[in-house]
Parts: sequence; structure tokens; C-alpha cells
Amino acid sequence: MELVTPSIGLVFWTTLTFVLLIMLLSKFAWKPIVAALNDREKSIEDALNAAEKAKEELSRLNVESDKLIKAARVERDKMLKEAKTLSDSLIHEAKVQAHAEGAKMIAKAHHEINNQKLAALAEVKNQVGALSIQIAEKILRKKFADAKEQEALVTELLKDVKLN
Repeated sequence: MELVTPSIGLVFWTTLTFVLLIMLLSKFAWKPIVAALNDREKSIEDALNAAEKAKEELSRLNVESDKLIKAARVERDKMLKEAKTLSDSLIHEAKVQAHAEGAKMIAKAHHEINNQKLAALAEVKNQVGALSIQIAEKILRKKFADAKEQEALVTELLKDVKLN
């Protein structure tokens, strides 16, 4: 039974050692351990605060990024609309210019046709005048006493003349 029940000296020395150990630990080890635990708690709290701030910053940046994307889309749509308007106006101007150029060419062609028509009429008049002079010359050269012979000659000369 001696092995199971401790003696009074063993209990005394164990208690004394335990009290000394507690005093030594409280004087030298307890404060640094508590300080280390407090520092660790503070660093964990700071890390959590920093993570929360980073989360808020990320959220703010996401909102800002969404705003920028929306603004970029609006700007893109505006630029596309301006490009379409510009394209339409250029096409319209090209059509108007082509129409004006066509009208100018038609007017020039009409003018040219009228000039050629007037030149042809002048040529016909000159030919008619020349033919009239030739007929008159031939009539005057022949000295006819009879009017019937003059009419026959004029008729014969008119048959020779081909009108264009």
C-alpha cells in the first residue's frame, strides 16, 4: 500500500516545488506568454480589419469598374451613332454631287446637241444658198427667150438636187 499512498514528505516537496514553479512562471514566463498571446490576438484582429478593408475596396472598385464599363458602352454607342450619321451624310452628299454632275453633263450634252444642230442648219442654209446661186447662175447663163424652157430647166435642176 505504500506504493499507492504517498508519504507526507513527498506531498510537501511536490507542493513546494509546484508553488515555486508557479512563482517562477508568473514572474518570468507568464507575462511574456500573455504578451505574445495579446500580440497575436492584435495581429489577427488587424489582419481581419485589413481583409475587411480590402473587401470593401474590392467592392468599391467593382462598382467603379461597372460604371466605367457602362460609360465606355455609352461612348461606344455614341461613336457608332456618329459614324453612322457621318456615313449617311457622306453617302447623301455623294448622291447629290453625282446627281448634280449628271445634270451638268446632260445640260452640256443638250448644249452640244444644240450647237451641232445650229451648225448643221447653218451648213444646210449655206448649201441651199450655194445651190440657189448655182441655179441662178445657170439660168442667167442661158439666155432663154421662152419661159417654158426656164421652168423645165429649174425642174430638171431641182431633180438633180438631193435634200438631206
